[in-house]
Amino acid sequence: MTLKEIEDAIFKSYHDYPETTHVKKGTLPSWESTKIILLLIKKIVFPGFFEDIELSETTVRPLINSHVSSLKKVLKDEISKSLSTKTTTSHPKTPDQVTSEFLNYIPTLRHLLKLDMDAIFQGDPAAESNAEIVLAYQGFSAIVTYRVAHFFYQNNIPLIPRIMSEIAHNETGIEIHPGAKIGTHFCIDHGSGIVIGSTTIIGNNVKIYQGVTLGALSVPDRNTNGKRHPTIEENVTIYAGATILGGNTIIGNNSTIGGNVWITKSIPHHSKIFMTSNRKQIELSSDPQI
Repeated sequence: MTLKEIEDAIFKSYHDYPETTHVKKGTLPSWESTKIILLLIKKIVFPGFFEDIELSETTVRPLINSHVSSLKKVLKDEISKSLSTKTTTSHPKTPDQVTSEFLNYIPTLRHLLKLDMDAIFQGDPAAESNAEIVLAYQGFSAIVTYRVAHFFYQNNIPLIPRIMSEIAHNETGIEIHPGAKIGTHFCIDHGSGIVIGSTTIIGNNVKIYQGVTLGALSVPDRNTNGKRHPTIEENVTIYAGATILGGNTIIGNNSTIGGNVWITKSIPHHSKIFMTSNRKQIELSSDPQI
């Protein structure tokens, strides 16, 4: 085929499959700009950890002011792109308002991430310092991005939260949907292969190891609304390779889920569930409240 014939075939496919084109529909958020947003947020939330220079009491404030100014501009631009697409319904807030609300949220974000950092440091004896957790722990990196993406998801900003979660997925191998609701002191140990679905609810002081899936059972209609993913209550540990499915599935407080188990029904409080001799075993405490 000649070059013109190739081009003609390509352009014909645009008309044949219009759902695969985005023409005259506004500018979409950029992966590269979203990466810049996440890096700026990390630099603001963890001053000095992601810089090539040593910070001092006199240099930290002007540097952070510069980062905040840069973040404000690029974040507003990307939110504007999201809200200006023709497929997006009207939004009650302007890009300026959402950007301002996120900047005001940063101190709360720092508090939440400090609690997550503490949980990882206390839960992993191999962790030697907070710097190691911030710079080298893929689980913590995924949590940072989740907590940022969740803010924008809660504010009904399209596309950006999912782009953020997929950036983290690509970088860490951990997939946390921004719609999941996750409490404080969240600890991911190792983490590769973790999947946490959009309607998952996770309480405080939960620890999850690599390969865990908190997923949905199959539904007859992809437009089915409601809760499709499990609830993990407080003080629960889920070991590697466990799969917990279904919106009605609740893992009770203070339970331990062993590796490689498959769960589609609720587990009472203070339970231990594990595999032995290829059979599922459930051990319950004698707590009279159960």
